[in-house]
Amino acid sequence: QLQLVESGGGLVQSGGSLRLSCAAHGFTLNNYAIGWFRQAPGKEREGVSCIGSNGGSTVYKDSVKGRFTISRDNAKNTVYLQMNSLKPEDTAIYYCAADFSHFCGLGSLFDYNYWGQGTQVTVSS
Repeated sequence: QLQLVESGGGLVQSGGSLRLSCAAHGFTLNNYAIGWFRQAPGKEREGVSCIGSNGGSTVYKDSVKGRFTISRDNAKNTVYLQMNSLKPEDTAIYYCAADFSHFCGLGSLFDYNYWGQGTQVTVSS
């Protein structure tokens, strides 16, 4: 079984923080770039952040720059998304995805080979 499992979502007040985790099962993430995506009700899935396979390159959606931080621990086969200063517009289901590539990008969802089932993030005003 090859899967990604997200965790760490929940209900938080505006201005609060959450740390999402993406753990791989059945394969190792060290050769994969990892992206975080989100989908709000009635909207298309959008890229939030991604990180290269060695952790040396990162990309962020403009609206989350300075608030979110992506990181990875290949030894733990896990990628994280630290989300600070959360806003109601951050409310969405958050998904992690893996791309068999050294570098990452947010231009296309179809670049990513594996997807988790998502974790709900709800930010109250």
